[in-house]
Formats: sequence, structure tokens, C-alpha cells
Amino acid sequence: MKNRFRKVLTTAMAGTLAAGMLAGCGSGSGGSQTADTAAAADTAAAESTTSAAGGDDLVSKMKVDYDGEPVQLTFWYLSTRSNSQAICDAWNAANPDIQVKISLYDTDGIKDACKTAAQSNSMPSMWFNWGGSLGQYYVDNGLTYDLTQYAKDNDWESKFNSGALSLVNLGGQVSGYPTSYNVIGMFYRKDIFEQYGIEAPTTMDEFDAACAKLKESGVTPITTGGLNGWHPMRLIEQFIEYYAGADEHDKLQALDESWDTDAVVKGLAKYQEYCQNGYFPDGFVTASPDDTKMAIETGTCAMDIQGQWYDAAVNTDGFDASNLGWFPFPNGTKRMSAFAEMTQFNKNLSDDELKAAMLFTEKWFSDDVSTVYPDDFNLPLPYQGAEIADPDHQPHVMDMLNYSSENGTFTITDQALPSECADVLFSGQDAIANGQSTPEEVAKNVEASIESYKAK
Repeated sequence: MKNRFRKVLTTAMAGTLAAGMLAGCGSGSGGSQTADTAAAADTAAAESTTSAAGGDDLVSKMKVDYDGEPVQLTFWYLSTRSNSQAICDAWNAANPDIQVKISLYDTDGIKDACKTAAQSNSMPSMWFNWGGSLGQYYVDNGLTYDLTQYAKDNDWESKFNSGALSLVNLGGQVSGYPTSYNVIGMFYRKDIFEQYGIEAPTTMDEFDAACAKLKESGVTPITTGGLNGWHPMRLIEQFIEYYAGADEHDKLQALDESWDTDAVVKGLAKYQEYCQNGYFPDGFVTASPDDTKMAIETGTCAMDIQGQWYDAAVNTDGFDASNLGWFPFPNGTKRMSAFAEMTQFNKNLSDDELKAAMLFTEKWFSDDVSTVYPDDFNLPLPYQGAEIADPDHQPHVMDMLNYSSENGTFTITDQALPSECADVLFSGQDAIANGQSTPEEVAKNVEASIESYKAK
């Protein structure tokens, strides 16, 4: 496939992103540059704040051995990881020769910011990303550092768990440093299920019955936020897995099977049924997916389809994760949806910059930091033999990961499909929910987008 940039974002969107960058912590300037007097100022500022951001102990743990030239790097990361600035400040205080400016974005903001930077060739030194088609874009357009040889030289096959490493291998190259491996299940309020006599469902019929019982009892069954599409997609892909089975679903994701098929139509029709039955909150199509946990914490909704990081997310809000239960979605195959997260690196990094960036990344995603701020990480870290330091604090994590190891996974849809095809699916989801399109029409539209993608 030819390398092609997608259409440039509108001026209005660019303005919004610029405002978001200014609101983020750090300067957010693209690329990397040799450290100068600004680095010294940054170090002084970091030193003045570390006592409130992890303390001297964290600073001492952040110190690394580096024998290269002083460098200043830029790092774009997620604002949902609430202690990111504190971690970066501690790093800068400990490592004056490797200064890092961090800019923080929400889940969809970082996707837009990176795409905008790609258009102007102003990517940061390193940036958060996901595997699959989301990370593939930067490989296809020649923006990422090819880490294949680095991975061989440093024996990454022995370092990382195989699932995480395979999901960042894109376009024939190791495209990033794996930072998490995630699986998706259904979380639920145990007290609500108990109040209405509902057991964790193990079949689709039981799941349908649980939703109906909750709705009849005045509780919205499932919280979701349709903004940008990816949260309700998690439910739709489970419906497709149920009707297609594992083999056909894998072919659909590999674009080896037409999406204009009975299993896809049935999966979308099941989603339509849930919309019509009122199983989602009013106005969910335009609601933020980052806010779904609020409905669980307040008890206005009973279930949320999320990954093992959900324990940390609710703990951060002061809600005890032990009040939740989880179950694998009853899709008939027992497989769980899975995806990886990673740090990607700018292809233009010098040898010293790459060395420094890798030291920074390895330290950030280490036990030294994750034990101080466990709720800032999708634990366990994706290393061979990694475990949860405090399983009582995040009680569902290892159970979910062990279940996925025993029963298998499929790649989450928005990483399996090309981005432009996933966007058509997202638009179709909205149209179905709003009564503006049928499952048959959406299936045809997704297949048409796939054919257009293949024709490039």
C-alpha cells in the first residue's frame, strides 16, 4: 500500500488542538533538540516541586547512568494518568543531562495531536500510542524509529510478554516500546446485581435477561460514551464474535472476509436492539467515554465494558474496586478483546537521543515508579513474569489476564481495522443509535470502505 497522509484537519480543529497543547503540562514542542540553558531552568523547577510529587526517594530511584551528550526530549502522554507530571519532574531532577518536556492529552486528544504533528513533520521525540492500525499509521508514513535491531540486540523476546511484543510489531518492524498489555471484560456493581438477584451471566441469553431485569428495576444496564466511537465498539465487537465465531471474526479483522455478511448484520442488529430497549444512558452517543466510570461509581448504571486498568481508574476516584465484580463477555468463544499500548520514537533521533529516550522509557515503566503510583499504570507491566505488587488494591487484574491466557484473545476492532474503516464503523454505530441507518446499510458501508482501502 502506498504511504498516504490522511486529509489535513480543519483549521478549527487545529485551533482546538493548539489550545489543548497549551493547556497540557510542558511546552509540547515537536521533535527533539540539543539541551541548552532552558534545560537548567527546567531542572531547577523540577527540583522545587519533587517533594510534593513523590519525594526525594522517587528522585533517587529515577537516576540512570548516561554517558552521552546532554539532550532535551519531548514526550506526549495521557492526561488520564494523573501523576505524569510528578514522574517527569522527578526524572528531570535526577537526570540533568536528559531533560524531558511532557505534554498531556486525553485519550482522543493525543490521537488528533499526533496526526496534526505528522502533517507538519513536527512529531515529538516520543509519544504514547496503541498497537494495530493506530500505531501503523506512523510506520506507514515513515515517522517512527524502527526498533527491530534494537530489540534483537537487547533480547526483547525474553524481556516482554509475547502478546504485548507481537501487538507492537507492525509493518514488519518493532514499532515501539510495549508499555501495557490489556484485555477487555465486563465490570459490574456487585451490590446492584445482588439487590436484584442477578448472577454474572455466562450465556448471551443470560446477559439479555440481566439487562432486561435491570431496566425493569429502574437501573440503566450498561454505561457507555459514544463520542469518537471506540467505547460502544467494544460491545459491538463482542456481538460480532458471538454471531461469527472465532474463525470468521478473525477473517473479518484480517480483511479476508466481507463485512457485508450475516454475522456483522446480526451483531449490529443486537446493538440496535439494545439502543431501542434503553439499555444505555440517554444521550450516550455524544457522551465522553472517559466519563463512563462515574455512572458505575454513583450506581446509576450497573455495568461497564472495560479493561483490567479499571481497578486503578476507580481507585483514583476514591471508589473501592472491591465493590466491583467482572465477567468475560458471554460471546460463545470465551475469547477476550485485547490490545497493546506503547511508546513510539521519532525516526530522526540521534544515537544519543535514542539512548536517552530509551533510558527514560525503561525507567518510567519500571517497578521503581509503578510501585509509587500504581494507579497510573495498566498493571502488571508487560514484562515476562511481572506481577501485581498489591493484588488487594487491584483485585481483578490477574484474574482477567489469566483468563485471557487460558481462553485466547482477538485484537480490538479499532486496532485491527484500518483507521479510515473504523471511522466508518463508528459513524454507522451513531446512525444506528439515532435511528438514521440500518444494520444492513452500515455493514455495506464498512465493506465499501475496506474495498476502497485495499484499492490504494
